[in-house]
Amino acid sequence: MFQYRLVERGNALKTRLCLGLDPRLAAYDSVEAMRSHTLAVLEAVAPFIACVKPQAAFYEAAGLPGLQLMDEVMALARRLDVPVLLDAKRGDIGSTAEAYAQAWLEGRHAGNAITINPYLGFATLQPFVASARRHGGAVFVLVRTSNPDSGDLQGLMADGSSVAEHVAREVARLGEEEAEALASVGAVVGATHPAELARFRALMPKATLLLPGLGAQGATAATLAPAFLADGAGAVVSASRGIQYAQGCDLDAAVAAAQGFRDELNRAAGQHG
Repeated sequence: MFQYRLVERGNALKTRLCLGLDPRLAAYDSVEAMRSHTLAVLEAVAPFIACVKPQAAFYEAAGLPGLQLMDEVMALARRLDVPVLLDAKRGDIGSTAEAYAQAWLEGRHAGNAITINPYLGFATLQPFVASARRHGGAVFVLVRTSNPDSGDLQGLMADGSSVAEHVAREVARLGEEEAEALASVGAVVGATHPAELARFRALMPKATLLLPGLGAQGATAATLAPAFLADGAGAVVSASRGIQYAQGCDLDAAVAAAQGFRDELNRAAGQHG
């Protein structure tokens, strides 16, 4: 199961880092240059990461060559035994949700896990959760995202709690349907909200937390200790631009950034408990 692959790989390589790969065509002279650099970054930093997170939008923006590159990224990750968490933020109703789940969690081009959007209602989560459970994958539900204006929809409700907490309780309920200590239903909680991490960790004790925002969005590893479980597991922290474009397209800089983030996160996780 995906959540235990993260734990096993994290323990083996002593890492809690998730590599976000968001290739930006404007950074390159050609699609082929984008392709070769993106694949080179993944291969070079693989020893320092627990998983890789391709952001589907950047590949879609490059058209068919971009989609082909996303397929190559996932194929290379499989060869390197790096779990793939596809950042697609899909969410829809009925048969459309089922089709998205089939495409991204079951199809020949699927990842091992996917981010999903619950804001059309909790019933929309079911096809994704069912698919993840059938295939040993995972879903990461958007609970408290890292963008500055996330509070517009995820903030306080009339009773003083937040929409994000309401979603977190549903994530916890789904996790309780499973016997495992870590559930296949995880949550996205922005690393840019460090003061809220302890609350969300308590609300979702069986969820693996995906914490985006390290590096370019301003989050720092030292503030993330409350997101981890007592054994230092239970969360992975994503950095994208801060690794892939640490110094332009310099590959050595990407490796150095990944190693630095890994070490900082290990120190932060060691502070918990």
